[in-house]
Parts: sequence; structure tokens; C-alpha cells
Amino acid sequence: MSIVVINALSVPGEAGPELEKRFAARKHSVDSSPGFEGFKLLRPVNGGDKYFVYTQWATREDFENWRSQRADAAHAGGDAKKPVATGAELMEFEIVEL
Repeated sequence: MSIVVINALSVPGEAGPELEKRFAARKHSVDSSPGFEGFKLLRPVNGGDKYFVYTQWATREDFENWRSQRADAAHAGGDAKKPVATGAELMEFEIVEL
């Protein structure tokens, strides 16, 4: 059963364009990850400050494997830019087949 993982990022208004630029620069970096099924970056409207990073995975294990590899790369001296978000909340859902 596929899962959806949403990372809700609190992004101050002036930092939104920078966040979008960073995501655009690595847009396809996750495409070849085993079990990856899709990605969307959702921009807030109506004055909100939360961006949602929506990813879909074949299994929870596929997501956890990607997350672990991503953390290893970050600690190996990858992108040293200052974070744009001021907070984050990870949410996970199963897709209900109707």
C-alpha cells in the first residue's frame, strides 16, 4: 500500500522564493530512489506561512531508506546553506483505495 509523507515547513514570507529556488534546483534528485512515486511542493495562499512538501512512496520502508540516505549525505558535507524554514512537522498517511 502506498504512503504519502507530508513535511509541513514554516517559512517566513520573504524566504518563500528562496525555498522554491532550492527545491527547483534539486527537483529530480529523488526520482531514481527505490519506491518513489511522486513529489509536489505546495505553496501557501491566503496569508499562510506553511509550505507542504508532498511525497508518495510505494512503502514506508522505501521512504525510511531514502530518508536515511539523505541524512547520511547531509552529514557528509553536502548542502551547507542556512535553512530557510523556521520549523517543520512530518505527517504520514496511507492511501485509501476506494
